[in-house]
Amino acid sequence: MKTVLGAALEVQRYLSQAGDRFCFIGAIALQRWGQPRMTQDVDVTVLSHFGDEERIADRLLTAFRPRIPDAREFAIRNRVLLLESTSGVAVDVAFGGIPFEERCVARSSEWTMAPDVVLRTCSAEDLVVLKAFASRPQDWLDVESVVIRQGRRLDWSVVFDELEPLAAVRGGTELTSRLRRLSKS
Repeated sequence: MKTVLGAALEVQRYLSQAGDRFCFIGAIALQRWGQPRMTQDVDVTVLSHFGDEERIADRLLTAFRPRIPDAREFAIRNRVLLLESTSGVAVDVAFGGIPFEERCVARSSEWTMAPDVVLRTCSAEDLVVLKAFASRPQDWLDVESVVIRQGRRLDWSVVFDELEPLAAVRGGTELTSRLRRLSKS
């Protein structure tokens, strides 16, 4: 885990010095809000206007190694830049540009994990939204762990206000229905 945390700190230092608006999502945020689990990578959202993919990818590629040969082109096409920290830890940089992602970064806060480890993570509510939207089996286990650990501290109105428009893009209410069942347990 030390190498993953070291990679997160490396990424955070770089993004902070560059003046980027960002927050950690995924398993790093899960360490804060849910049942901690081992992770092999760092997931971070960096706010980026649509059309800025090339500029931001080029800048990040000067500081971090690409994980795939066509990382720049992949990032421009998919708004995800696949990098590697100096210690070799995988870093997935999502270029956030939709209103939800902007609010997610705005709601993020610093988390003091240890005296010398302070990371900016998304809120518990935004982590639930991100995990429910991704909707893989591990994501639902992560959602359950956040619900159990955070209990009544979760602001379900924020969760559903954010998730419903995203779920509509997928053309159904399955995600929100499943989450509503979890929220009542």
